[in-house]
Amino acid sequence: MNYIVGLLLCITVIAAPIGLGLMEYGKFLLAPFSRKMVSKSRAGIKENRFWRTYSIVVAVIYFPFGLFLLLFNLVYMLALFISIIGIPAALVVLKSLGAYLNPVGKVCVAD
Repeated sequence: MNYIVGLLLCITVIAAPIGLGLMEYGKFLLAPFSRKMVSKSRAGIKENRFWRTYSIVVAVIYFPFGLFLLLFNLVYMLALFISIIGIPAALVVLKSLGAYLNPVGKVCVAD
């Protein structure tokens, strides 16, 4: 679902930085225990200066939505920790809270 929403946001071009981040998050969800989400600078990926500046502007605009998603997923994670079956899913949510807050400029890398 995150990958499809990311693809739709990339089609709009204006929200492309968010869309690319969500598509990377979708790749993370395919194998969450062998991968992690990190920033592009930490992964050693160079970006165009204009794209980086535009991504920062989009990230600032996205911040209130990301904060809402972060709080929602914190409650969701705590609810998952109630049962033994939900603990692995809660760990995945815990591992990806940073991507919920700000998916702009994140990439999925192997652990």
